[in-house]
Amino acid sequence: MIPPNGAATQMTTSLIDRFDVSQAELEKVLEETLRGADDGELYLEYRESESLAFDNGRLKSGNFGIDQGFGLRAVAGEAVGFAHADEFSLKALKRASDAVSTVKTGYAGTYADPPLGTNTKLYGEENPIGTPTFEERVKLLQSVDKYLRDQGDDVRQVSATVGAQYQVVEILRADGRLVRDVRPLVRFNVSVVCGDDERQETGSFGAGGRTGFDEFMVEDTWRAIADKALAQARVNMRAVPAPAGAFDIVLGAGWPGVMLHEAVGHGLEGDFNRKKTSAFSGLMGQQVAAKGVTVVDDGTIAERRGSLTIDDEGTPTNRTMLIEDGKLVGYMQDRQNARLMGAKATGNGRRQSYAHAPMPRMTNTMMLGGAYTPDEIIASVDDGIYTVSFGGGQVDITSGKFVFGCTEAYRIRKGKIEEPLKGAMLIGNGPDAMHRVAMVGNDVALDTGIGMCGKNGQGVPVGVGQPHLRMNQITVGGTEA
Repeated sequence: MIPPNGAATQMTTSLIDRFDVSQAELEKVLEETLRGADDGELYLEYRESESLAFDNGRLKSGNFGIDQGFGLRAVAGEAVGFAHADEFSLKALKRASDAVSTVKTGYAGTYADPPLGTNTKLYGEENPIGTPTFEERVKLLQSVDKYLRDQGDDVRQVSATVGAQYQVVEILRADGRLVRDVRPLVRFNVSVVCGDDERQETGSFGAGGRTGFDEFMVEDTWRAIADKALAQARVNMRAVPAPAGAFDIVLGAGWPGVMLHEAVGHGLEGDFNRKKTSAFSGLMGQQVAAKGVTVVDDGTIAERRGSLTIDDEGTPTNRTMLIEDGKLVGYMQDRQNARLMGAKATGNGRRQSYAHAPMPRMTNTMMLGGAYTPDEIIASVDDGIYTVSFGGGQVDITSGKFVFGCTEAYRIRKGKIEEPLKGAMLIGNGPDAMHRVAMVGNDVALDTGIGMCGKNGQGVPVGVGQPHLRMNQITVGGTEA
C-alpha cells in the first residue's frame, strides 16, 4: 500500500516510549540480562519503506511498509546470544532475556565500556517518504518513460523505479547509555532495452544517498541519469563478443570499485581474519598489494549511501586505513572482534535490521588516487580491455578467487579505445590482482549511490569507489569464437 499524502512519519519521540514500561525498568532488565557478559545491548528500530516501479508505460507496483521491533544481544567471549521481537513490551523483552542469558552460563566477564559519543551529523533527519507526494513521484516516472521513448524507435522498453527508507535506530546499554540515529535513504534507477530485428541489449544507471528526493525531481538530473542508461544500451547494441585470455585491464573510476569491495574488502573484515578464513589472515604489516595502492573504508562522508553517524552498536564511524602504499595496516572491526583481536572498534558493526545481530561490514570502501590521468593510463595499454561498469560477481573469501561480469567494456588497441565488448568476465584472485596494479589514476570517485552488500544472509547499503586503474595481465573470459 502507499501512504496517503502527508502521512509520512517524522519521529520526534524516543522508541523507548513505545514500551509498556519506563526506561528505568528496561534498564533493570537489561542490566540483569547482561550481568557477567562482556558486551551487549538492546537495539530498537522503526523503519518505513516505499518503492514505486514504472514499467512498459504504466505503474507496475507501489509498496509501502512499516517494520519495527527490538534485538537483544549478549556477548560472552566468542559466544553470542541473540533474540528479537516485533513487539515493544516487557513480556517480549523478558522472553528474549531468558533466551539470551543462556550464553553466559558459567561465564564471568566484565561489561565493556560504551563507545565514545559524537556530535557529528552526516545527514538530515527528514523523512524522504511523502515529499514529494505520491502523485509527483509517479509523474517523475512517467516523464522518464516518455523522454526515453521519444529518443528513437530502437527504445523497446523502459523501466524506472524510486525507493525510499526512513529508519530510526536507538541503542540502549546496560550502563544506561542511550544513543539515537535517524537515517534517510533514497534510490532512483532507470533501465532501458534497445533493439532491432536481430538483437536486444540493456543499459541501466542509478543514483541515491542519504538525502531527500528533491535533487531527482530536477529535470536536468533525471534526464542525465536516463541518458546514461540509454547510452549504455546503445553501446551494447554495437558490442562484439569479448576475447578470452590474459589482458592488461583498465578499470574506470567510481562503480568499478565494486570489484575492490568484493575481491579485497570482505577479506579485510575482522571476523574473517580472527577466524583465519580470509586470504589476508596473518598478513598484517606485509605487502599485500602493489606500491601506490592505498585502500580505506570511510563511513564519515556526508550523505553517502554507505555512511553512518554511528554504527549499529553505537560506535561512531571512522575513516579506517586498510592498505597503505601496498601494505596491510588495518581491518574493519565491530566491538566483539576488536576485543578478541586486541584492536579498536572501527565503527563497522552493522546489521540489516533489529532481527539480525551485528557483524563487521563495510561502509564506503575505496582506493585512493595516484599520479596518472585517465588518458595516460589508457594510452599506456597496447592491447587490453577497458571496463566501465560491472554487473554481478562471485568471490570466495578464503581463497580470494573472484569472477566479475562486465556490463560495459571496450577493447583498447595501441592506446586508443575501440569497439565495445559483450560477455567479458574478469577472473582472478584478490590478493594477486592487487599486486598487478601498475598505474593508479588521479580521478578517484565514489559510485553514484546504488550499492548493496550481502554477507551471511544480511544486506546493507554501501558505497564503493576508486580512480582509473591499470592492472597487468588479468584473465578475461570471453565469448569470441
